[in-house]
Amino acid sequence: MAKIRTGQSLIKFKEGQMSITIISAQDAQQRVLAGAVLVDIRQPDEHRREHIEGAKSIPLEELNKGPRKELKEQKVIIFHCKSGMRTKNAQDILAKYVDFGAEVYVVEKGIDGWKAANLPVVFDKKQPLEMMRQVQIAAGSLVLLGSILGLLASPYFFAIPLFVGAGLIFAGVTGFCGMARLLALMPWNR
Repeated sequence: MAKIRTGQSLIKFKEGQMSITIISAQDAQQRVLAGAVLVDIRQPDEHRREHIEGAKSIPLEELNKGPRKELKEQKVIIFHCKSGMRTKNAQDILAKYVDFGAEVYVVEKGIDGWKAANLPVVFDKKQPLEMMRQVQIAAGSLVLLGSILGLLASPYFFAIPLFVGAGLIFAGVTGFCGMARLLALMPWNR
């Protein structure tokens, strides 16, 4: 059983005697100033738009492929995501770094917690919105437009929300999102 510590309480989960401690943003900042490495497990487009200064961008998918060479030699590793959910769901992956003798921490509430603590972040307005947000906006707009046109103009327009819904289901099942691929080709995403 590995152990996840939240403040003083201890939560156990599978994987030997490893432990990951959930720490506040202020504690994380102090550890980073003392030499800890901060790892952002979000997608690269999320990191480019907004990140904690000095955080290394290593997406969760990369960490899942196996231990990263540049992290194996670190004494203290602090992981973060946007809200804390991805790091919470990836405890088994992140705990592997304890095997190399590192102290492993997770920032409570991720970058959202960092900002809530009034700690600085780097925000680049020139970067496009994160791809998943673009997909959500495009899909929602098409569903709304198709529904309105279906009600006001012709029932044939109801095919638009049906098509978008089927596409989202397909993306969820297969991991392939045609809308994201299409949006990636747009000039603002280059």
